[in-house]
Amino acid sequence: MKIGVIADDFTGASDIALTLAEAGFRVAQFIGVPDDPAEGSLDAGVVALKSRTAPVEEAVRDSLAACDWLLAQGCQQIVSKVCSTFDSTPEGNIGPVLEALAERLGARHVLVCPAFPENGRAVYQGHLFVGDRLLNESGMQDHPLTPMTDADLRRVLAAQTTWPVAHVPAQVVAQGSEAIVAALPEARAMVIVDAIRDADLFAIGQAARGQVLICGGSGIALGLPANHGATPAQPGWQPVTGPGVVLSGSCSRATRAQVARYAAAHPAFEVTAEAAVAGAVTAATLAEWVVAQDGVPLVYSSADPQVVQAAQETYGREVAAHAIEGLFSQLAAALVEQGYSRIVVAGGETSGAVVSGLKAGVLNIGPRIAPGVPVVRIEGRDVALALKSGNFGDEDFFETALALMEGRG
Repeated sequence: MKIGVIADDFTGASDIALTLAEAGFRVAQFIGVPDDPAEGSLDAGVVALKSRTAPVEEAVRDSLAACDWLLAQGCQQIVSKVCSTFDSTPEGNIGPVLEALAERLGARHVLVCPAFPENGRAVYQGHLFVGDRLLNESGMQDHPLTPMTDADLRRVLAAQTTWPVAHVPAQVVAQGSEAIVAALPEARAMVIVDAIRDADLFAIGQAARGQVLICGGSGIALGLPANHGATPAQPGWQPVTGPGVVLSGSCSRATRAQVARYAAAHPAFEVTAEAAVAGAVTAATLAEWVVAQDGVPLVYSSADPQVVQAAQETYGREVAAHAIEGLFSQLAAALVEQGYSRIVVAGGETSGAVVSGLKAGVLNIGPRIAPGVPVVRIEGRDVALALKSGNFGDEDFFETALALMEGRG
């Protein structure tokens, strides 16, 4: 391997794996830190952790274990993959993980850029924008687990690390990779780098040629394979045609619109936090309902922010989240046992729960459904997944994903 990626959730792992695959790398996504060596022909390995909302100590421990495994596979550069909305809390986990990785790798600078212009994420003057809105006005301020109330990434990261936080502005980035390198401070630092166009990300990729550690969203990987002579390619795909289901646990604005569009024309079952915590619905009863439906049904827990907040106040944030995630995990496993082979999942935490429930070890990357979201197949099994981060995709995403799994569209 040439490049190793440590992703803090499963949807983000698929996202950056797609970016690397489309840039010409042979890449696989690993669920958790593998016990065995990787297949020798891979150019990149993406280790998917569920560390974004884990306790800081656990996130650091797991990230270091992933780093050690990737280094043992020959990786020359490590990428810490975070969400393009920089989801975190004042305590972490982005800063503490980067500090630990930097010390392990002997890094002097850590370039940090979560921008993904194709998906409406841009960093300008150190501030993160979602479309034409500052991060804290984009809906992310209402995230049930990692609410983002500050768009200034310099302040966000500085609250999480003992390292200095520097900034390379867009005016410098526009001058190219040499200007970016020249702008790096002499002392060690984490460096927020502006990016408002894909061309900026390619320049950052070139500037990162000699860096052992970088951090960002999937866009940070756009220019990395070219440093190793790779040329763009389209991932292949063998169709999967079995029964399908859509599972949504994301409460983002985009996902709620996708749920509303899909539910208007397909069977849909809403799982409330109250029902999940009380055990009023179980994986067995939900599986029975899914099997009884015609077409491809939807099971969702994608309530408005006010409803989510009320549930958290009643049951506690972790209790409500774990109850719903556990339900989706068990439901996915039950449905695959009954022959379901196409599963579309919305939400990072929900995706992690589903993949864990299916005991998937390695995911093979297929073509893109939407920017940042590929079709993936569980290695060795005829099961296709789409793991969608909350805010990604248009309103027809679910239909598009199911069609691509079958080789249509």
